[in-house]
Amino acid sequence: MAPPTYLIVGASLAGAKAAEALRAGGFDGRVVLVGEEQEAPYERPPLSKGYLMGRQDRETIFVHPQRWYTDNAIDLRLGTTANVLDPGSKTVTISTGETVAYDKLLLATGASPRRLPVPGADLDGVLYLRSVRDSERIRDTFQHASRVAFVGGGWIGLEVAAAAREAGVEATVLEAGELPLLRVLGPQIAHVFADLHREHGVDLRVSAHVSEIVDSGGGKAAGVRLADGSLIEADAVIVGIGASANTALAADAGLQVDNGVVVDAALRTSYPDIFAVGDVANAFHPLLGKHVRVEHWANALHQPEVAARSMLGERAFYERVPYFFTDQYDLGMEYAGYAEPGSYDDVVVRGDLAGRAFIAFWLADGRVLAGMNVNIWDVNDAIQHLVRSGSAVERAALADPDVPLDQLITV
Repeated sequence: MAPPTYLIVGASLAGAKAAEALRAGGFDGRVVLVGEEQEAPYERPPLSKGYLMGRQDRETIFVHPQRWYTDNAIDLRLGTTANVLDPGSKTVTISTGETVAYDKLLLATGASPRRLPVPGADLDGVLYLRSVRDSERIRDTFQHASRVAFVGGGWIGLEVAAAAREAGVEATVLEAGELPLLRVLGPQIAHVFADLHREHGVDLRVSAHVSEIVDSGGGKAAGVRLADGSLIEADAVIVGIGASANTALAADAGLQVDNGVVVDAALRTSYPDIFAVGDVANAFHPLLGKHVRVEHWANALHQPEVAARSMLGERAFYERVPYFFTDQYDLGMEYAGYAEPGSYDDVVVRGDLAGRAFIAFWLADGRVLAGMNVNIWDVNDAIQHLVRSGSAVERAALADPDVPLDQLITV
């Protein structure tokens, strides 16, 4: 009898960690890892941080050395896309024309940047950040550009704008909302990031709606025209307006798709032998009591272990507290929890908000939904414990830096 084949579509951090977890879990069958990029699986956070700024060497971003895949008998297929999934016959047809039969399938197809839907968006010099090649293209742009416009004031836009300023490039950030990160953080904390960038010389324009990318006359972007008619001149335009889950393969195959591939807490899709992880997975979260799709590194890092255990027939559930981090200029931050707009009724700050050394907590009925530590370290585990506990906390104690966080939980 032929050994079973476990196929992973998406040679990303999530895909590589899944292959690692399968081998660590004792799976000795065939593991096929298919990815459309020519690069071996790598981590994405450095692309908008250290690698973009030239502080990390290229070899440091890869999940495993190339030899790891050979040593662990991982059939790594780079530059290869999965074109057709047939759950009935349990096969995937790939771009080489080969049809790969699987016993278990893991989808780690990730997400793609949303494209700017305005005239001129396809001009040369309009850039997006998703891949290592994108990061290198942007870094090269910073070497010769004197001014760059950023469309979108989300995490990626702000991190790349910070990299531009550190490279000595003039940066204009165009944010459609009243503040950058307003939906994620609320006005009190969003102001921290707006002030941070303005203090570092960023021309931050809020309530700014892009109507077109201006052509220099030679097919190259020369700036951005706003809906009010004003022109922002720029040598390049970097767009960061969110990402969409890469669900086409799953949707065409009849899997349940709703803001990503819908999976349960074991990361299993509507087909019992197909699983999904990372940016593409809209997973039921036992702690939150609902499905969430979280586009952050921590999910891509940790979900694959749970998926691998599920694929191997073990009882496993993904219930880690959502987590992400950012580094911008001299500000470092960690965020743990999940606080959607309208889900919280109070924001409590402990520490020095103006000095950017504080912890912010988002609360509902006295319970901590999420916490963010800014330039204060070794506290995120305690914040996650508060979130996970679901316990009501005393507001005054939460705001008092002299009260240890681990003493706030009431039984």
